[in-house]
Amino acid sequence: MHRFLLPALLVGLASFSHASENWSNDLRPLETDDWNYQTAAHLLERAGFGGTPDDVERLARLTPEEAVDYLVDFESVDEPTLTPFEHSGVWNEAMDPFPKSRAEAVRQAREHGESMGVKVNLEGTRRIQPIVNEFFYCLRANEMELRRLSTWWADRMLTTPRPLQEKMALFWHGHFATSDTKVRDYRKMLLQLELFQAKGLGNFRDLVLGVTQDPAMLVFLDNGQNVKAHPNENFGRELMELFTMGDGNYSENDIREASRAFTGWTDRKLEFVVLEEEHDTGKKTVLGKTGNFDGEEVIDIIMGQPATADRIVEKLYHFFVRGQLDSALHRTLAAQFRDGGYELKPLLKTIFLSKDFYSSESRASLVKSPVQLAVSTYKRMGLDILPTVPDFNQTTGTLGQTLFRPPNVAGWAGGRTWITPATLLERGNFIERTLFPDVAGFLARDGRIPYVYARVGQRLAQGMNITEATMSGDSTFSKMVDADEDYNTRYGGYKGYVKAYEVLIPIPREKADVDLVNMVRNAGASTVDEVVSYFTKRFLLVTPDESDRSELVTFLNAKIQGSKLDYESQNLESSLRELLHLVLSLPEYQLS
Repeated sequence: MHRFLLPALLVGLASFSHASENWSNDLRPLETDDWNYQTAAHLLERAGFGGTPDDVERLARLTPEEAVDYLVDFESVDEPTLTPFEHSGVWNEAMDPFPKSRAEAVRQAREHGESMGVKVNLEGTRRIQPIVNEFFYCLRANEMELRRLSTWWADRMLTTPRPLQEKMALFWHGHFATSDTKVRDYRKMLLQLELFQAKGLGNFRDLVLGVTQDPAMLVFLDNGQNVKAHPNENFGRELMELFTMGDGNYSENDIREASRAFTGWTDRKLEFVVLEEEHDTGKKTVLGKTGNFDGEEVIDIIMGQPATADRIVEKLYHFFVRGQLDSALHRTLAAQFRDGGYELKPLLKTIFLSKDFYSSESRASLVKSPVQLAVSTYKRMGLDILPTVPDFNQTTGTLGQTLFRPPNVAGWAGGRTWITPATLLERGNFIERTLFPDVAGFLARDGRIPYVYARVGQRLAQGMNITEATMSGDSTFSKMVDADEDYNTRYGGYKGYVKAYEVLIPIPREKADVDLVNMVRNAGASTVDEVVSYFTKRFLLVTPDESDRSELVTFLNAKIQGSKLDYESQNLESSLRELLHLVLSLPEYQLS
């Protein structure tokens, strides 16, 4: 990194703040004279997950048009050398379809003599125990494989040379919100993610069609139960209300009629199929049009509604620009989107090139989602491998966002809802656990069977039988032993965990490989004041309050007992980490 980068960062921020004051709602392209380090940093943050000063400088050396084209037309970037997801091999064909509950698995076993490919034990007691064991294995193995999948995706967000591809996939994951808590098949969730990665920046109509034929979505919204004799309206309702037009732009009759068009659309294993005998071929009237429509034709009718472009433009603007969208600007962008045949790239290029995007109203106006917070932190630290101590899923989950498990079909509310007194404190704790990881303590806890199940194994090893092992000395769980002794639920939970851990590939556990001494040395900093300036400009998008900055300087002065850096000091690294923890705990750091 160039030794004069520190003053360049300071100049870039000052020019950006001054020039952008009157750009609000101005769709004219940003002029080359207004393009600098800070505008490039803003673009990289919003169209990706931020970056190091070197990343920003490379973008700043381009023209605005070249920079936007580089991010949006990501196919021109060399194919990323990213490792495909490595399956542990936890899945077997008997798991699809997976019973909705343990009770359902037991019912199937009692009625048919088997469930999930496992037969009832015809000898001895607990005839259904093998089915219960298998049910809990499937449940635990899928859940843990999903954590591996989330970690793999987060690593892609961090390391991809095509950041907008993953940022758009994250946007669509929140828009077409599908949760594995119902799907219970990590493979289907992976297929949906691959759909978003492949078509997330293409044609919106084609993306909607892909989602309506996506196995995870078909399961999540019960379209397998949507047959001509008994139409299920879940899918048709969410298609109109959440995925396209928005509430108030259709009638209940439109939902009923549209749902008939999707009858027979279902999945078989990991493939979309149409069951012709279950498809309603009769005439339907949807949004004022009548015909023998199928699902694809209904999608085309929806695309003809002005409300569709209006709503998608609004959601994209709120995600990429700011929370308030001017009505005139809204109409202009929606018209471009509709007239352009719902192509997403031209729309995003217009937004990313506009002066409005770089205005003072837009800059640092969005609260970072937990995923954005974690990935952008690692990006700014210059990491090229996702840290797994602390665990990515636990971190973002504690902050309110677990990948592949949005809270409901409407997705995450986002915005200011990301911040509460509790989550603001946890955001600071995330930074602390990253900079000062308790690796030994984490590894001691990681990958262990939960205590209540581990005790079952301990008792069995002591020679207790199943009933004794699941009841002895633990009245809390005594009710989990079924009276008829056809099966023992707690023992099944224990066996499920044991088998899952035998099969699963463990998540490699690595701490953040960050060297702050070398970072500030390479930036040319020699004093405490320069370190504070460098950290705040590298990691923050807005200048902190002068009193906050003064406290940061005072803090580091006290830690190193002077204003000059001693690069030979063994305590410098820990002192810099404590300072960075304070910087990244500031309210300003929560803003994108």
